[in-house]
Amino acid sequence: MHVAEMGMLRWMCGHTKSDKIRNEVIPEKVGVASVVDMLREARLRWLGHVKRQGTDAPVRRCEGLVVEGTQRGRGRPKKYWEEVIRQDLAQLHLTENMTLDRKESRSRIKVVG
Repeated sequence: MHVAEMGMLRWMCGHTKSDKIRNEVIPEKVGVASVVDMLREARLRWLGHVKRQGTDAPVRRCEGLVVEGTQRGRGRPKKYWEEVIRQDLAQLHLTENMTLDRKESRSRIKVVG
């Protein structure tokens, strides 16, 4: 994903790989945040939305749903949404309870470009 993102940013700036401009300089020049950071922000915003719902909301009922009798298949197992959320929270030093306060969580997860 990072390669495609850098390619688009270079194209927007009018630079090519032969210009030998480092990847760290290009996003600063354009003034945008990384796509990975934006996706993390969206996931954590959705987590806050889900956690603020009542326990009888459909999204909360599906949250704890466990499907048994299925096999994950060969190869590297895909990550569950909960695993990715745990990594995102750990990376930003947050807990799930912090997402209950909308104002606080938005200020902590907001990506500045």
